[in-house]
Amino acid sequence: MSGQCVARVELTVSCENLLDKDVFSKSDPMCVLLMNISGSQWSEVGRTEMVLNCLNPKFAKKFLLDYYFEVVQKVKFELYDIDNSSADLSKHDFLGEFECTLGQIVSSRKLTHPLVLKNNKPAGKGAITIFAEEINDNRVVNFEVEARKLDKKDFFGKSDPFLEFYRQTESGWHLAHRTEVVKRNLNPHWRPFRIPLQSLCGGDVEKPIKVECYDFDFDGSHDFIGMFETTLAHLTEASRTAHVEFECVNMKKKRKKKKYKNSGIVIFKRCEIVKEYTFLDYIMGGCQLNFIVGVDFTGSNGDPRFPDSLHYISPNGVNEYLSAIWSVGMVIKDYDSDNLFPAFGFGAQIQPNWQVSHEFPMNFNPANPNCLGIEGIVEAYRLCLPQIRLYGPTNFSPIINHVARLAHQAANQKSASEYFVLLIITDGVITDMDQTRCAIVNAARLPMSIIIVGVGKADFEAMEVLDGDDCRLTTPNGEPAARDIVQFVPFRNFKDVSFHNCSFKIFF
Repeated sequence: MSGQCVARVELTVSCENLLDKDVFSKSDPMCVLLMNISGSQWSEVGRTEMVLNCLNPKFAKKFLLDYYFEVVQKVKFELYDIDNSSADLSKHDFLGEFECTLGQIVSSRKLTHPLVLKNNKPAGKGAITIFAEEINDNRVVNFEVEARKLDKKDFFGKSDPFLEFYRQTESGWHLAHRTEVVKRNLNPHWRPFRIPLQSLCGGDVEKPIKVECYDFDFDGSHDFIGMFETTLAHLTEASRTAHVEFECVNMKKKRKKKKYKNSGIVIFKRCEIVKEYTFLDYIMGGCQLNFIVGVDFTGSNGDPRFPDSLHYISPNGVNEYLSAIWSVGMVIKDYDSDNLFPAFGFGAQIQPNWQVSHEFPMNFNPANPNCLGIEGIVEAYRLCLPQIRLYGPTNFSPIINHVARLAHQAANQKSASEYFVLLIITDGVITDMDQTRCAIVNAARLPMSIIIVGVGKADFEAMEVLDGDDCRLTTPNGEPAARDIVQFVPFRNFKDVSFHNCSFKIFF
């Protein structure tokens, strides 16, 4: 499709009057966006954050989609009451859905529609509103914000403050970003964050921005502390030379108390507009992707000689491991010019002494673990299986650290432009979780990313933790990752559809 027929679109979602599925509190809603692949097949595009105890949520997390003007793109928004930490949507209460085309949303710009249940009956008075905007500005604003002397709102403790940033539009104020909650602190320092320039002010630095401060309450009835308005032009100009401060004002308190000054001071220590480069910018600038595969050969996969094993190769020559290698590899191979891909196994006993190894080359050539093309990886995998003994434990950190060393070497060569993508295919629970968390946090400073594909029917809850979409990954000592470099995908969610189109488009 020609460049003139596609646009990048950002969708902002809010809801009203959702069903209340909780007995002693309100529903904790999350919105899931799905796109129709073909017929009755739908693929998940993304999920918003969960909003605690709220029947009228405004979701801060946006959905980004490619809108093709000449294609009918069916989308579906599903709302769930999140009851536990499981990523399996069937384990949560369904609150309603809305199905339409992306064209309908884009043409309306702001579309409000009632939600329905699976039987097409109304989901009470529940309604969803979707606001669409074309993204044609790839700049972002980096913030570092703190506050002092905020009002104490909790009777038995200090406030738990968070900020909400709003953008002014023709239809009113739209939520652009919500910070994390800082527990029990009247002088909070929020983690550095970034907001797309278009989401914050539509690309116009003179447009008003509203910032509201709240004290978080678990029941969803957050206490209003105060607010102020400014512009991005003011913020960036002032922060070039010094910190810029704003009085956080609660107008109700101001009208009641003659001596009232403010409910605290919000300080912007950093406000910087930078360009956020796209994947295409890097590729067209000469960046090369280095694709590396790590395969789980632990005993929990089952004996490869029997059909119930995940490593059993069926009569038509496939299994889930091979399908994952092929699907991801076919996406990445075009961006790796030498067509040579290192492939490693872990968790198996290998010859000659049958010692357990967690980073052995699948071609058994430590001096040159490269395989020629994706076909070479597949062939190495097939030849490797009969020569090893599946064992354990399931340790990720050795192979992550191996690739991190390669990425570190590449980063120190100023003339090089390389990025490393490690694909780990596994069947279950990680044994060295603490070491793996440390390895990922260290790797987050390097030019590398990790794709984890979970095969089989195991519980992959630990993988969701490593993914870091809902909560930033930290080491056991609390050191946070500089960025989110892990994308986890359960293979069972995509094995009946176009795997690479559905999963790894999101990653890149």
